[in-house]
Amino acid sequence: MPHYSFLDGPYRLSMGLHALEPGEWLETGADAAPQMAERRRLLTERPAEVVAALPESVPGQQELYALVLAHLPERFPDRWQRVGAALVDQLSGERFASVPDDPLATLGRMVQEDFCLMQASPSGYRLTAAVLCFPAHWRLADKLGRPLDVIHTPVPGFDARLARSVDRFFAGLLVERPVWRVNWSLVDTPDLFRPPELRTRPRKIDAARAGEQLWLRVERQTLRRLAASGDVVFGIRTYLEPLAEVTPEVAHALALRVREMPADMATYKGIAAIRAPLLAWLERRAADGRPAAAISVS
Repeated sequence: MPHYSFLDGPYRLSMGLHALEPGEWLETGADAAPQMAERRRLLTERPAEVVAALPESVPGQQELYALVLAHLPERFPDRWQRVGAALVDQLSGERFASVPDDPLATLGRMVQEDFCLMQASPSGYRLTAAVLCFPAHWRLADKLGRPLDVIHTPVPGFDARLARSVDRFFAGLLVERPVWRVNWSLVDTPDLFRPPELRTRPRKIDAARAGEQLWLRVERQTLRRLAASGDVVFGIRTYLEPLAEVTPEVAHALALRVREMPADMATYKGIAAIRAPLLAWLERRAADGRPAAAISVS
């Protein structure tokens, strides 16, 4: 897993933005085959839950699709090639039209990223369209048409500490200066499609087996403005790793972040209920790479 934001320092509620090289916008990896199979299953079996759009989003959808079509053969030339106006996946032989009937659903079958389109409005930037196969405890239908402050209402401290800076950021985001950030969580099943109800059914975690009972879920999130429509594209590339596979260094950093996390955020992330067994397991895993005198369990 390439993105461990919690290694960088103390826990704090912030946007944590980094400059994004446009050529590195989309990512793939060894998890591509199972993730793409799951995306296609969801798009076939639960399309209304993973794709939604308002009429005003159509120009932005088309522009986003064209941007991805231009990006893929440049970023991954061994896999994606132009054949006339279409784009061909060299692995599967599948051909993707330059102007599909449903740009969002088509993108959902092409790449591992989920995409959300945000449009400016008098109430702030609103979610007007998305292909969201791998939500992290939220439901697309609940957020469609809502502005950023309403979307983030459940996040502790967002309104008081982040809402204004997020609004300023969205208003000032330049086409030529995309950014990325990372969000992480610990989940008790390897399901990538996680609607809100999964948060309310936590499993019992014990200190001896927490590594086998939990997964580290990391989202690499990108933000870029579309040149023609002015919409902001929020991309989400999800990574999932069994907690048992993290290194001692990562376990040590995770333990520090869990200890530093405010109580309300720990409750929101589902960590409060498993904090004691989780910390006990992380400290034991961290001990694999540190002298015994450096270990502190509480």
